[in-house]
Amino acid sequence: MFGNWISCFPGLGSARDFLLPLFYLAASHSMSSLPARSLDRLRHHYEVERELARRLRQSTAAERTTLFATLYNELFERVQDHPRLTRRVTPEDSRRKVAGQMRLLEPLLTPETVLLEFAPGDGRLAAAAAAKAKKVIGVDISDQREASDVSPANFELVIYDGYKLSVPSKSVDVCFSYQFLEHLHPDDIDPHFQTAHRVLRSGGVYAFDTPHRYSGPHDISRYFTDELHCFHFQEWTHREMRRVLKRNGFSTAWIFRFGKPQRSAWMNLLVDAVELVLSPLPHKLRRRLCARLFPSVGMVAVAD
Repeated sequence: MFGNWISCFPGLGSARDFLLPLFYLAASHSMSSLPARSLDRLRHHYEVERELARRLRQSTAAERTTLFATLYNELFERVQDHPRLTRRVTPEDSRRKVAGQMRLLEPLLTPETVLLEFAPGDGRLAAAAAAKAKKVIGVDISDQREASDVSPANFELVIYDGYKLSVPSKSVDVCFSYQFLEHLHPDDIDPHFQTAHRVLRSGGVYAFDTPHRYSGPHDISRYFTDELHCFHFQEWTHREMRRVLKRNGFSTAWIFRFGKPQRSAWMNLLVDAVELVLSPLPHKLRRRLCARLFPSVGMVAVAD
């Protein structure tokens, strides 16, 4: 069925050759396997995170300026086998993670680029990007770098409350975030994109990667329900994300495939059309199909 449907687009060339095998790979791939923790420990993690997420969902914007940090601390105190506490990250793991993110970011960088990264965390991606850009600005609610880390001279960390950002308007060429948007409160999505639009120069771009709704939930919820109950507050399809972008000043948005932004209208229409075809399928079947086809929404949005 999928092969016949894709063959209706003879002008897509390599895109067709790439996407067709992915359908068959995805159809045989299951994401139902559980991690190493016992079911009881997974259930405990789920119940605690669901409780904390409910408090965050019901919070006001003023309360959220402090709640994010306190609730994550409480989560780690109550779920002491949380993967973030038990996972051992080697230097090679860190290098692979940065290299993967740079594949999305590097095509957008030049020696004259001013880059702003939302939630830079340990700053390792920012350090790698600083070697390719004129300046890198990291924006976060706290400094999460190791005390021993030495940041590049062209890196600046700006601490803010999640709302009021002191970066001047029209001063940035590229904004970037990776696996960040899904953690924002639903009421904070539009203000976030409006902030990105404000700091970007006209024609500047916001590149991001966030989990795809069809292959989710991507948080602990996935082991117990098809709904997002925990610290992923929203996940999107490409079509849904386009609507969010358009209402916040990004009327042009390209998918990220084959290691670069795909500016072809056909390629973008193809992805949207595939999502539309998959939309009515039962959730569990759709999740298996999309495990490899649509693990995330990677896009490059252009500021009007």
